[in-house]
Amino acid sequence: MTKPDLDKRLARLVSSSVCPAEDASKYAVELRQIADEVAPVETVRELSKVFMALADETRLRILKLLEFREMCVCEVMIALGLTQPTSSHHLGILNNAGLIKETKRREMDLI
Repeated sequence: MTKPDLDKRLARLVSSSVCPAEDASKYAVELRQIADEVAPVETVRELSKVFMALADETRLRILKLLEFREMCVCEVMIALGLTQPTSSHHLGILNNAGLIKETKRREMDLI
């Protein structure tokens, strides 16, 4: 739905007394400001990365392994029966989400 359509819908809601406002355009600005303060786009984007990273059984298993102890990529591969590309893919997603970090010894650890 476009912004003008939303503004029209809000104006109808205000005129019918469903929304607690006198001026629909001022109320729309106020609501957008609240959204920007409470749920900034960048913050939500970062949270989304975390939730997407956690929404996979293999990645959850990797996190549990790394919770137990620091491991290198080869150990993760062997422990979970993964190929190197698959391991790297999952570890990259976890790293990008800020859930693990790579050490100089190329081991992965929880942050």
